[in-house]
Amino acid sequence: MEATARYHLEPQTGVAFELEKGRILRVIDPEGEQVSDVMAFASAGLGRADASEWLTSGRTIDYNNTIYPMTGHVLYSNLSNPMFTILEDKVGRHDFLLTPCSPKTFEMLYESHEGYHPSCLENLTENLKRFGTKADDIPTTFNVFMNVEVLPSGEITIGPPLSKAGDFVDLRAEMNLVVGVTACSAEKSNNHTLKPIDLIVHG
Repeated sequence: MEATARYHLEPQTGVAFELEKGRILRVIDPEGEQVSDVMAFASAGLGRADASEWLTSGRTIDYNNTIYPMTGHVLYSNLSNPMFTILEDKVGRHDFLLTPCSPKTFEMLYESHEGYHPSCLENLTENLKRFGTKADDIPTTFNVFMNVEVLPSGEITIGPPLSKAGDFVDLRAEMNLVVGVTACSAEKSNNHTLKPIDLIVHG
């Protein structure tokens, strides 16, 4: 299919854009082992997001009966409306449990952290604000390529992403959306390296 838009996200950056119903967002890991946080709101039209309807892990996990969405699964809004369908998934392991990294993430979880560190929450907030949303509107994101394991004890571990260079996930919009996407800034999520993310919109 012919692309209608392309975006290249440098490490630790983000972008936001409108995505029409039926369009397909392809999230690509061009170098391998790089997470991408995806957030979406229903579109209110006129370049605005409807902050009362957002992509939610809770409903998605409930209705798909799994914490690992993959090909064929639907990602739902807090109002139980389909937002995305995963049409094709070259990796099969993504996370919908953990919140986007924030400045506090690095203060609390990175022992040697000092000073400013870019974060997905900041990148999503800055890019989505022109659509009328703010940081408090951003919940748990769909963390594409993130490899989270839940142990029998309930403890969570984060392993290297399973994505290899060129792997992708295709997400079809099931309503008009405002979408924010990042190249994740957290070293622990990306096997201690930080790399770009590519996006193609088509359909």
